[in-house]
Amino acid sequence: QVQLAESGGGLVQPGGSLRLSCAASRSISSIYDMGWYRQAPGKQRELVAGIIISSGSTNYADSVKGRFTISTDNDKNTVYLQMNSLKPEDTAVYYCNAGILTIRGKYTYWGQGTQVTVSS
Repeated sequence: QVQLAESGGGLVQPGGSLRLSCAASRSISSIYDMGWYRQAPGKQRELVAGIIISSGSTNYADSVKGRFTISTDNDKNTVYLQMNSLKPEDTAVYYCNAGILTIRGKYTYWGQGTQVTVSS
């Protein structure tokens, strides 16, 4: 199991930046992959960015490519999402996700979410 705690959300003007943090309760080197998802009101939750911990391989939603960057700090057991050039359509609750492989398959865990509001 792993507990995930997000932080860093808030209100920002269009064009601004925020950095979200997701602190894991265990060493992230023992986690297969981690990601950031978001859910806007009335919409389905969608993947924003993901990273495979062992390889560092990343993937991004087309809507955030070139603006958002996912990264890890293994010493702090933390995953970050640097968000630049924010747009009103980035407004959503952002959730951290972790996938752990076991002999029974992959288990996924979620944080409680952090609100990001982009508005002037």
